[in-house]
Amino acid sequence: MIGNPIALAITREPARPPQSLVEQFTGAQTSFVADAMQGWNCLHYSIKAQTTQQRFCGIAVTADNGPRDNLAAMAMLDHTTAGDVLVIATGQDESGAVVGDHWAAIAQQLGAVAVVTDGLVRDIEGIDRLGIPVFARGISPNAGYRNGPGSINGVVSIGGVSISPGDILVGDRDGIAVVPQAQAEHVAQRLAAIQLAEREMEEKVSAGQVRKLWNPADFEQRGVAYRD
Repeated sequence: MIGNPIALAITREPARPPQSLVEQFTGAQTSFVADAMQGWNCLHYSIKAQTTQQRFCGIAVTADNGPRDNLAAMAMLDHTTAGDVLVIATGQDESGAVVGDHWAAIAQQLGAVAVVTDGLVRDIEGIDRLGIPVFARGISPNAGYRNGPGSINGVVSIGGVSISPGDILVGDRDGIAVVPQAQAEHVAQRLAAIQLAEREMEEKVSAGQVRKLWNPADFEQRGVAYRD
């Protein structure tokens, strides 16, 4: 028998990337960031922007909560600093909201730049007035409870992606891209090259210089069948 688990497990000082590295992703389009990671590592489309403001870039702080529980989400505010993205895992719980507008206001005052959860939120009109981007699976007026167990600044899994504290998250209307901290410098280099290539392609498309996005000759060995 394990007995009663502790209420919270907290990692107080996880490693964080330098701000100069984070700034290389600021304002980047999420699809470009995804391309810099071989076209993947974005959260499932069910985690959508619930607010008018949708664009952000920041450093992940994580909280893991059980169903209908928000103790870790409440306590993570004690470990929030400027530039953080508050990532709240709920196991896709749909029974009640994990945070509301007062919580979001405090998070914003502490410097959080966005909130991301695979659960639900509430008080969305009040949250939207704050101007802080909030991504969630939905909205519900049902409340959560502060019971635990939970954890802060551990590895969490939301939207099919593993997120560690210190990872860089980039969000916009398309969704959210997760850049693992250990790969961030390499991804930033790839991103710069992709942004340049995308600008060049946009200019060519706008000028009517591009009419094909594939080359039939590349598929000669596999064959291309034309049926008239």
